[in-house]
Amino acid sequence: MITWLNKKHTPDLGYLQWVLPLFLAATAIIFELVEHVSKDELMDAGFIGEMIIFGFMGPIIIALVLAWMRQLMDGERQATTDLQRMNRTFEHIIEERTAALEQRNAELGRANQELKRLDEMKSEFVSLVSHELRAPLTVLNGGLELALQNANSLSPGTRHTFETMTTESARLTKLVQTILDVSRLEAGKLTINPGPVAVRPLIEQAAEVILVPHNRPIEWKFSLDLPPAWMDETHMEEIVRNLLRNADKYSPTGTAFIISAVQEGEFVRISVRDHGIGVRPDFQEYIFERFGRGQISENAPPGWGLGLYFARKLIESQNGSIGVISPVWDDPDAPGSEFYLLVPIASNKEE
Repeated sequence: MITWLNKKHTPDLGYLQWVLPLFLAATAIIFELVEHVSKDELMDAGFIGEMIIFGFMGPIIIALVLAWMRQLMDGERQATTDLQRMNRTFEHIIEERTAALEQRNAELGRANQELKRLDEMKSEFVSLVSHELRAPLTVLNGGLELALQNANSLSPGTRHTFETMTTESARLTKLVQTILDVSRLEAGKLTINPGPVAVRPLIEQAAEVILVPHNRPIEWKFSLDLPPAWMDETHMEEIVRNLLRNADKYSPTGTAFIISAVQEGEFVRISVRDHGIGVRPDFQEYIFERFGRGQISENAPPGWGLGLYFARKLIESQNGSIGVISPVWDDPDAPGSEFYLLVPIASNKEE
């Protein structure tokens, strides 16, 4: 009904507003005259009452009702016109915003693709440079080892220089190897061979290499009947060594470490707790990112920010996880931190 009463039909209703009452009035008057003339009752009270009701009041009421309906329909038509105008305005705005959003999305897509391409180029470049550095470093390390075999014939200053060069060359070789491993892991080319591994001997071996030479006191906390973990033994020992190396680097000399391994549900939880400087809350996610470091000041210990990133990638590739809790002590000068690993147990890995 409202759809039918659009703009072009409104004049018909205005015409009907006058024609219909006049037609009804004329019809009623003629009918009453014909009826009462034949009976000679033109001045009868019934004739006069019927003429007033059917000939005048009825058409007037109908005319008023039609005028009211016309007013309602004019208001409806105006509201419909305004609504259509608003819809067209909104559609125009939406089209403009949609076009701008599509353009912005296209720009962001191109920028994202460019960033991915640059990241791939950077990774390829770093991998290429690292690969090219490995060969000369191998030659350099071999030459230094040969030179140190005759260290007794060298002066103390020369021997110290060669020892320093050997240490730094080994450190650079380690960096290059780490970068290559990270590149292979990100490319999905690093071979991981998981299997059941006894946790306690692995941790003790790592501590023997990293902490014992520095005379670090160690408090061991191993749960009884600790099940074997399902992991790549070589890579897992490297992860544990990395945690111990970081704890040793950022802790005061002589402070003790608490090394524990317990079963938590379907996982073995390996943790290293120290009395070091701790990790700020806003850095606790960042340090597991590539080149992320807990300290970036000039007095910060040397490092590359790749160890924890590589550890996270390695542990996640074995369905495990890594995290940090800091502070762990109430000492504001040495709040300490606890780095932990969650590694799946091997009890359900019959294959």
